[in-house]
Amino acid sequence: MQRRDFLKGAGVGVAASAAAALQACAKKESAGAAGELPAIHWRLASSFPKSLDTIYGAAEVLANRLDKITGGKFQIRVYAGGEIVPGLQVMDAVQQGTVECGHTAGYYYVGKNMAYAFDTCLPFGLTARQQNAWMYFGGGLELTRELFKSANIINFPGGNTGVQMGGWFRKEVNSLADLKGLKMRIPGIGGQIMARLGAVPQTLAGGDIYPALERGAIDAAEWVGPYDDEKLGFAKIAKNYYYPGWWEGGPQLSFYVNIEKWNALPEAYKQAFEAAAAEANVNMLAAYDHKNPIALQSLVKAGVQLHAFPQDVMAEAERAAFELYDEEAAKNESFRKIYTEWKKYRDTEIQWFKLAEASYDNFVNK
Repeated sequence: MQRRDFLKGAGVGVAASAAAALQACAKKESAGAAGELPAIHWRLASSFPKSLDTIYGAAEVLANRLDKITGGKFQIRVYAGGEIVPGLQVMDAVQQGTVECGHTAGYYYVGKNMAYAFDTCLPFGLTARQQNAWMYFGGGLELTRELFKSANIINFPGGNTGVQMGGWFRKEVNSLADLKGLKMRIPGIGGQIMARLGAVPQTLAGGDIYPALERGAIDAAEWVGPYDDEKLGFAKIAKNYYYPGWWEGGPQLSFYVNIEKWNALPEAYKQAFEAAAAEANVNMLAAYDHKNPIALQSLVKAGVQLHAFPQDVMAEAERAAFELYDEEAAKNESFRKIYTEWKKYRDTEIQWFKLAEASYDNFVNK
């Protein structure tokens, strides 16, 4: 069976289950002759431009599924980053009720509270599969929802890119010493760790990265992975493409919903939303796993040189990362509460993946 056919089949199953729940809830909630669930129209603010079709597209998957499951009764209009609010203000817009929901990444908001990063990823953290396991079965969703409740938001997993690449470098990095003074576009916690390694992190929007690399204002830049990176043309300037992106081993995107708006929904619509969000979550990772190998082959044919980060860089970055987490846990109660459970779960997952997944991958990829 082709992957695309399988995903379509899986989508039909999710939609059918949600439709059944919708009908059951409709019968339960409709007491009079009307028996009709209300027509609802929401706006969703995305943090992403339409050009990032796979990430942005997750919100469209959600909207399209809801439309079909509810027979057009529950409609969501998706707005790209900047159309209603800037991409990095989506959380604020949902919290304040400017929009009913949004599609964004928790680690964009670590300036408010570093604990929000757990809703996306931490450097040297969980892979995409491990993040899903933690969220859906390991208590991660409950822990992060308790955190977001204080911001008037309920969160739902809404996609994952899988492990990202380590970025584009004008010059080769052969040791830890080569990071000293290196100006690199890398925001968030990854940037904080790079600073501890001697680099000079820069925060730049996607559209500003190429000209900054071109004129030498920065020496390196990370973005996402082959499929998205190829579109931005980095290979024309920086031929050295490093891996892995240790700061984003399995970054989850999320749908944020204003709690008051969520609580006002009929139960049938809540069930439909959760089913559609879960489908969007699975769909994005499958799409990237399909698109990235094709794009990587294209980049290599164009002369891109692939490099693994040196072991001293990896080892020191990991040490600095957990040093940072311990420091944050000592002063941030909300971070410590999630971190304690997250780290125990991570350590358990690593033992299983080392035994089964890693041994299999290492053999077939030899």
